[in-house]
Amino acid sequence: MDSKKFGIRFGYLATDQRVILAVLVVAVFLAFAIRTPAFLNGQFVIFPLIRDTAVITIVGLAQLVTLSIGHLNLAVGRMAALSAMVAGFTYERLGWGIMEGLLLGVAAGALVGAMTGYIIVKSQVNAFIVTLAVDFVLLGLVTFTYISLTEAAAFTIKPAGMDVVRAGSLADVCPAGWCGPSIIPLILFPALAMVAVISFLYYQTRLGREFLATGANLRAARLSGIPVDTRVIQAHTLSGALAGLGGIFLAFVNGSFSAAIGSELLLPSFLGPILAGTALTGGVVGVFGTMLGTLLTLVIRQGLLVGGIGLETLNIALGVILLLALSANKIRTSLTDVFRKGKGK
Repeated sequence: MDSKKFGIRFGYLATDQRVILAVLVVAVFLAFAIRTPAFLNGQFVIFPLIRDTAVITIVGLAQLVTLSIGHLNLAVGRMAALSAMVAGFTYERLGWGIMEGLLLGVAAGALVGAMTGYIIVKSQVNAFIVTLAVDFVLLGLVTFTYISLTEAAAFTIKPAGMDVVRAGSLADVCPAGWCGPSIIPLILFPALAMVAVISFLYYQTRLGREFLATGANLRAARLSGIPVDTRVIQAHTLSGALAGLGGIFLAFVNGSFSAAIGSELLLPSFLGPILAGTALTGGVVGVFGTMLGTLLTLVIRQGLLVGGIGLETLNIALGVILLLALSANKIRTSLTDVFRKGKGK
């Protein structure tokens, strides 16, 4: 009997996406470290790796929110670019502080997200088409605005505190590094806070459960009294806000605000949530796993770059990872069903 219980518990552990991702992160990290010792360089490899993980995790959460209701947000990168542009404008033209510009930029992302959700609800057009159209609109709008308002097609001013967000670490907080090592960037903590907030939303609140119910079965959710249209708009609003926050942080990391921000965020925004077990059809999310999935993809990316692998090979690797993640989700679901049946016997 004890061996059977152990087998069932081990089975659940073996199919827990977070455990699988954590093991993979450690294994891949060690493999790259052994193959290329330069991969362990704290200043030039580990610190940027963790910093990029923090930023892309926030964007991944933006995608996760729309996936939870069975939608896609193909405009997540342009929403990030728009928010960064708004923040950069407030810093360079209005002289605002870092927090004021950040809040206005996030609000701009939330507004675009709300408008996107409203269009989806009222037009009844698939979210894929609507967000793709929004992506093109924002691409033109952001590019036109930068060209019209700046000479270098970018806002280059650095508000007070921006360098702290970009390059600050735990070692900078306390003397003699008492607060932590220099390889842990301060920007990691806002990302962890967002993971905690989104986890609380989905696992502890009625709103989060209604998001999941909407994604799992739209008709059943509507019949059960859930205001589905409102939830769709709210989900896209939250997605826009998170994308905006990620875009502003990315601008901080890059050191300037330009139209190119967000242009490469679409694929990474899917990789984290999908690797975490988030269902493309809605109803299932993996919040903490999104950070682990993002970390795994960036460890692979950074390891290949340090190893001298070309950009073309890198893009192929990321595409293969996404395909494997989609296949792994199917396998994991099948294994979970098997272990559940075993528990019922």
